[in-house]
Amino acid sequence: MTFYDELETRSADQRAAWLAQELPAALLRARTSPAMARILQGVEPETVTTREALAGLPVIRKSELSEAQKKQPPFGGFTTRRPHEFENVFQSPGPIYEPGRRGNDWWRLGRFLFAAGVGPGDIVHNCFGYHLTPAGMMFESAARAVDAAVLPAGTGQTELQVRAAVDIGTSVYAGTPDYLKIILDKADEMGEALALTRATVSGGALFPGLRQSYADRGIATTQCYATADLGLIAYESPAMDGMIVDEGVIVEIVRPGTGIPVPEGEVGEVVVTSFNADYPLVRFATGDLSAVLAGQSPCGRTNMRIRGWMGRADQTTKIKGMFVRPEQVAVLVSRHPEIARARVVADRAGDMDLMTVQLETDSKDAARYEATVLDTLKLRGRIELVAPGSLPNDGKVIEDRRSYD
Repeated sequence: MTFYDELETRSADQRAAWLAQELPAALLRARTSPAMARILQGVEPETVTTREALAGLPVIRKSELSEAQKKQPPFGGFTTRRPHEFENVFQSPGPIYEPGRRGNDWWRLGRFLFAAGVGPGDIVHNCFGYHLTPAGMMFESAARAVDAAVLPAGTGQTELQVRAAVDIGTSVYAGTPDYLKIILDKADEMGEALALTRATVSGGALFPGLRQSYADRGIATTQCYATADLGLIAYESPAMDGMIVDEGVIVEIVRPGTGIPVPEGEVGEVVVTSFNADYPLVRFATGDLSAVLAGQSPCGRTNMRIRGWMGRADQTTKIKGMFVRPEQVAVLVSRHPEIARARVVADRAGDMDLMTVQLETDSKDAARYEATVLDTLKLRGRIELVAPGSLPNDGKVIEDRRSYD
């Protein structure tokens, strides 16, 4: 077994020592950006040397980033460089603007391609977009990091893509999981055989049946979890046993609506701290749900593993004309130490919205929570007391069961 670098096989003690040194340095660098200097005001970086200390810092939400960009375009003061000092400026839906740099695998996806077996002699058929959004450049940068060549294909013009794949002999697909099927179906229609043996995918759900259908064609498919803001967050190795967290970030799983880490194995929101010196995001909430997997990967990589994407953490729901947010549910729980977890359920009876607030507690007195529910959620609802540990481990604090059919 070969590894991208020695970072992938560090012991727990080595990782702790590295964190104690690098985390304070990262916070000091982050404070050179105006936005992070404001967010970290009063924080003494030299005291933040562990994951536990990091968990005491505020969480940054994408909505805050968006609002900051409106006031101070294009990056909202979150970068340590001025906009013209980046080689690229990208726009994602929202719009959200992200910086990009060439060289040194700035988004760090080379680690993922290496784990997928991509390297010298490969030509990557890159079907990620090059227009406005950064995904195309992210994977091109990764291919260069592992000395592979790139066909910058993007999407569309499928017949031409098949022709190019055949003529050039592209060996690796990069793109969303489902777009590969479109290319393969078109190749079948044209009577052409492609040389693809690996697929590196992201940006969509890779269903087991789809992965198997590619395997039946001799294409080994692995996926990664990455964003335009943070670069690589986690990736699959050939062991196919969870996703291994990238060495350039710290991942925490927190209770939605809070910055409080959940116990290992419990589903929560993915919060990421990036060590990118140009774009240093600290405790950035992705809005995605996942959970930590116990143990280490059978492939020998020792970093923390997560279960991959498990849904969205932003479960804001309108009930009886009022928005109920995960942050409000978190406040409700914080008011009563005997409540372990809470879940707001929205139902419908005829044309009426119904709200049930399920509380994990040993208490038998539902009435004692009525005033807190009204104060925090701004709505009255039925209170249901349930046994601790009985709510589903799915990361949901707000569940919408309503049907409008």
